[in-house]
Amino acid sequence: MEKIEVGNIFTLIDEKDEEQEIEVLGLLSIDEIEYAAVSFAEESQEESEEDIDVFFLRVEEDEELSIIESDEEFEKVSLAFQEAQEAQEE
Repeated sequence: MEKIEVGNIFTLIDEKDEEQEIEVLGLLSIDEIEYAAVSFAEESQEESEEDIDVFFLRVEEDEELSIIESDEEFEKVSLAFQEAQEAQEE
């Protein structure tokens, strides 16, 4: 599997067995675990003033993306990405 990098587009199968293309918007390492901020590729590539939906996935050792299962882990990752974005905007 190729290394996951910002700008990569992957196809995921959702809970309805439909293919969804997602784009990696950012990567962040938290407690030695890498996470990816992703969005639906169609939304992230549109030139629009509207907010896009961003969600977070864990990057596994084999470069596979997996969902974050616990609310506690999701909150920690969400806050870390928000803080990193705010620091980047300053």
